[in-house]
Amino acid sequence: MKIVLLSGGSGKRLWPLSNETRSKQFLKVLKNADGSDESMVQRVWGQLAAAGLQRDALIATSKPQVEMIYSQLGSETEIIVEPERRDTFPAIALAATYLYSVQGAGLDETVVVMPVDPYVEEPFFHRMKELEELLQRSGADMALMGVKPTYPSEKYGYIVPEEAGSGEVAAATGAGEPDAAASDYIRVGSFREKPREEEAAAMIERQALWNCGVFAFKLDFIINYLIASNLPIQYEEMSRQYNKLPKNSFDYEIVEKTNHIAALAYDGEWKDLGTWNTLTEEIENPLTGKGVITGDSHNTHVINELDIPITLLNLPNVIIAASPDGILVSDKASSPMIKDVMKHEQQRPMYEERRWGRYRVLDYMKYPDGKEVLTKRIQVAPGCNLSYQYHELRDEVWTVVSGHGEMVINGRRFHIGAGDVLNISRETRHSLRAETEMDIIEVQTGSELVEEDIVRLALDWREIMELCTAVS
Repeated sequence: MKIVLLSGGSGKRLWPLSNETRSKQFLKVLKNADGSDESMVQRVWGQLAAAGLQRDALIATSKPQVEMIYSQLGSETEIIVEPERRDTFPAIALAATYLYSVQGAGLDETVVVMPVDPYVEEPFFHRMKELEELLQRSGADMALMGVKPTYPSEKYGYIVPEEAGSGEVAAATGAGEPDAAASDYIRVGSFREKPREEEAAAMIERQALWNCGVFAFKLDFIINYLIASNLPIQYEEMSRQYNKLPKNSFDYEIVEKTNHIAALAYDGEWKDLGTWNTLTEEIENPLTGKGVITGDSHNTHVINELDIPITLLNLPNVIIAASPDGILVSDKASSPMIKDVMKHEQQRPMYEERRWGRYRVLDYMKYPDGKEVLTKRIQVAPGCNLSYQYHELRDEVWTVVSGHGEMVINGRRFHIGAGDVLNISRETRHSLRAETEMDIIEVQTGSELVEEDIVRLALDWREIMELCTAVS
């Protein structure tokens, strides 16, 4: 069984901590068993390992999130990178061709697709293992896992069983099977997205489940669909033709058009921590970062990533979140509005995690003549290195604040440490490997200061050293 985790998100619902590269799944606001901070993706990745599923799991994501995934899960994590952001159908189609033509998975292989960030306990993943066996004994084209609702929510989608008399309970489709083995799943009749409360209550009476976005199929189910749709089944060709795929969700393109679907119920805790009011339910400490909360401020959270303290007096049911990207002050019940408020804002991320460390934008200025100046604080972890790279649109000045390491400029190697200043003009090939943690202030100047202005020549330090040897 292969597990494909979908990692997407535009970073709007948990602004200002989330952005295009640091979507909600990467926010380190939860606590692990040791009391250390962890993100949703780190929590799920650890749960997959505990359930014995991590070795068969890979992540499908877009280019902006690759570095964050490597930073939080490690550089050995297997990632399928979408050439561009489209929707869940293209992402899953790309993942299927990767499994088929790169990994060599057989057509009878079961593929389970799930979001990268559900808030669940470990039994969720043990229940998920049963989807493979459910496909076999139900004869369904697709098997879903849904959550038994605890109340008639208007926020979630619902998996609705077939009407009574047309196979509502799976026993109607399991001829020859014992009733006990056949009655633990339903045959799906329809789907309903965010119904009114009274509709939700009526569907729950009919054994409807919350749709948690987990579904399974045999690999040949998707490969045959791609062939019938005259789409590539080889990964490299699929990558080249990716922009031609329909920009649809997998639910719309595949699930809702599939006739025979079985669904397995999960009876346990499940939450979508997608808004500030739901996320803060799982944040133990009301204050994160510098600040003070006092007076009648029950059910209030302050999450502060800035060095400036925040003081809050007598404000209950409030979320205050501050990061280099901005500051949010909101009543918790109103916090979901932030996605619509920010939907047209195009803001460069001011903080990012990379496989080598992290950086934060300290200042940005654009002058009347068009010249731009951007100042960053870069922190490189011990033993990690930047790629061997050059820029076409900017010059850089590096000031090493602390730590020491080895620098490469145009093939020449030398050691640098605290107090050193380096001028790196455009087109200069350069890299750095930190021997201890290094803190660097970088000042960029140019006509267009964007993260895309980077040409990477090599990532691995060994390969960089080989390039340097060839030059010398």
